[in-house]
Amino acid sequence: MNRLLLIILFFATAFVSCKDDSPSPDTSQQPTGSEHKYTYLALGDSYTIGESVPAADQWGGQLAGLLRADGVDVANPVTIARTGWTTSELASAVATAKLQPDFDIVSLLIGVNNQYRGQSISTYREEFKALLQTSVRLAKGRPGNVLVLSIPDWGATPFAANQNRARISEEIDAFNAVAKEEAQLAGVTFINITPLTREVSIKQEYLANDGLHYSGKMYKEWAQLALPEAKEILK
Repeated sequence: MNRLLLIILFFATAFVSCKDDSPSPDTSQQPTGSEHKYTYLALGDSYTIGESVPAADQWGGQLAGLLRADGVDVANPVTIARTGWTTSELASAVATAKLQPDFDIVSLLIGVNNQYRGQSISTYREEFKALLQTSVRLAKGRPGNVLVLSIPDWGATPFAANQNRARISEEIDAFNAVAKEEAQLAGVTFINITPLTREVSIKQEYLANDGLHYSGKMYKEWAQLALPEAKEILK
């Protein structure tokens, strides 16, 4: 009987350990409060963690580097993001993380997976609005300390070669219209990076090797677009 019980427990443990082998959210870069003057929180999905590129190429990390090069003493971002996340999944992860509302700057980039999964615009609006409120709370209650980046157009990538690219672009534009409207209503800065992502057909260096995500060169372009607004926040 004891031997049978051990066998059952072994297989049960093996099943649990194999149930989810996807990467965990990157929360490793926690601010210490003493190493740098300013702290930064980056919220999002695969575009925020930099799927298929080295960690040093993440757009948020590059933004922090550009800020430091300009004399703004900001830490690398605490990152709450995971490939495949929608607005609801990001919201759940942020709630679980139990972050303190003391970040000097917060960035938010989310929505492509809502579109990819065929979720409604109304659902996105409701959940994105809640994420904006959470972002503002985490940014010491200051809307002006939050940056929203627009959703990239994955329809321009090789991954979408057999997809209806025109329809994808239309839907991405519709989701971005909601994000921009809600950001403006919340007093949050909206940065439009989508046109850059539509240049991948002529600028192959903007693509990661997986043919879907972006390279460090693309993320640097995003960081450079966000740099003036980030400097204004942390001046």
